[in-house]
Amino acid sequence: MNSFNIETLAIRAGYEQTHEQENSEAIFPTSSFRYQSAAQAAARFSGEEKGNVYSRFTNPTVRTFEQRLALMEGGESCVATASGMAAILATFMALLQQGDHVVSSQSIFGTTKVLFNKYLAKFGIEVTFVSQTDFSEWESAIQPNTKALFLETPSNPLTEIADMSAISALAKKSDSLFIVDNCFCTPILQRPLEQGADIVIHSATKFLDGQGRGIGGAVVGSEAVVEEHVRAFMRTAGPSMSPFNAWIFLKGLETLSIRMAAHCQSALVLAEWLSKHPAVEQVFYPGLTSHPQYELACKQQSSGGGLVSFRVKGGQAEAWFVIDQTQMLSITANLGDVKTSITHPATTTHCRVEPTDRIKAGITDNLVRISVGLESIEDIKADLAKGLDCLE
Repeated sequence: MNSFNIETLAIRAGYEQTHEQENSEAIFPTSSFRYQSAAQAAARFSGEEKGNVYSRFTNPTVRTFEQRLALMEGGESCVATASGMAAILATFMALLQQGDHVVSSQSIFGTTKVLFNKYLAKFGIEVTFVSQTDFSEWESAIQPNTKALFLETPSNPLTEIADMSAISALAKKSDSLFIVDNCFCTPILQRPLEQGADIVIHSATKFLDGQGRGIGGAVVGSEAVVEEHVRAFMRTAGPSMSPFNAWIFLKGLETLSIRMAAHCQSALVLAEWLSKHPAVEQVFYPGLTSHPQYELACKQQSSGGGLVSFRVKGGQAEAWFVIDQTQMLSITANLGDVKTSITHPATTTHCRVEPTDRIKAGITDNLVRISVGLESIEDIKADLAKGLDCLE
């Protein structure tokens, strides 16, 4: 199906109709599979014969999701996992070993930073954090034992854009893997593999689902890396995606292109409105010409995305006031939903990050993050105005 456009792949790819001739993908909620003989069972378990073995690592519904997302990202292989964090864990546990070194953007999800600092460190893996946008810091951080470079672009919550082509060249020069978290743009807005990444990671929980219904993750890349190493780890360690969640994500993929277009359109309108509000100190959105990496965003992304962050004039009290005055928006740290969500990153998504590291990453006490949903943009603005207008 490589000849089809991504909108068609999102609906048609990866599925083989069963004998029931259904038009919607079937769910296979089974833990195990039966074999025609003991010899076939032995062949399946040994890998001599391809086919279903056990749903921890082979399930038809999960496989459909994997094949569809791999094609959409332009990759050869995909491994679905139980969550986005499970995807990151599986990638690093499968591909690194004691004594290895990782260079990571400091502008990453707070829990990912905790994973690196608290847990990978236990296995003798060192991580150096650098500025997302200062390429000289990436260059200076490379060591002889560097094995991976990691980032998410745009970043959460400041929407910083990393130069993927430049960092890819650095990764190749240092014989390291370049790993990109693409859950905020999805393959609809950008395809990191085409810009030099070796591995793409997703939290399917976010925009891929689009309705806040399930938890899941995915790792996409070459068959040699993803299939041989990441799937082997997943098979043994077991951070597997459930068949039901895979089916939910398949339904989400079907509408991904039109949802992302709507998210982006409303997010740009909201960002422009916020930038003119007297109670707002600064707005962060890649679609604004005022964004520091606006030109790079235009080069790497087809649109600005669905995340908008802004600093209110004041501190935590003022940020919380704006959040608490909303009546329609969902006060939740999840994002990528059709329902607009609002949160205070310093005390939610990044609360476990050391205060000095939060400040270094630009996550101040007056920062508010919004994941723009699909409600009327006028209603979203009106709800935010309840608090913002009181701060003028």
